Amino acid sequence: MADLARLTELIEPEAKALGFDLVRVKMMPSEAGDGGEALQIMAEDPATGQLVIEQCAELSRRVSEMMDTREEAGEVLVDGAYHLEVSSPGIDRPLTREKDFTDWAGHEARIVMAKGFAKETGRQRTYKGELIGIEGDMVSIKDAKTGEASLPRSEIHSAKLVLTDALIAATKPLDVSGADELLEDTQEKADD
Repeated sequence: MADLARLTELIEPEAKALGFDLVRVKMMPSEAGDGGEALQIMAEDPATGQLVIEQCAELSRRVSEMMDTREEAGEVLVDGAYHLEVSSPGIDRPLTREKDFTDWAGHEARIVMAKGFAKETGRQRTYKGELIGIEGDMVSIKDAKTGEASLPRSEIHSAKLVLTDALIAATKPLDVSGADELLEDTQEKADD
């Protein structure tokens, strides 16, 4: 088992040194099917809200070197076999930080509360609808079925944006070079 708080404490300065904001550090089962785990690091360039492949590779190298140095010194950061996975949060990004709940207010989100929340509170566990925002530790969402709900952030198991046309329209692509040529080529084919 990995100490995610410790990993975040070590990884965040590495991301900051490259000018990136850390979005999430998470251990997940490896998709390689080898029984190992993946240490997933999700980060973004504050200027774009995303990372391009070169930025992912740069962060991956930096974190890998830091972890190798610490492990060679005897610190066990992750028990057992694992591989490092660095990615951009994508359009339907997870909402993990206070600023995420503010920045993405007005968009559709899906929030799943911690196990036991529904039983302890008599409320539903999953909410889906328009994200209203955050005030203090309370996240507000206008659930499509039950209306407005205020949820304690500390009890949120997972939260992410839902891919919608409005979200796509609000998310600027990183590189639009060549888009005009593609549009012209498509238009020419349509005219033929």
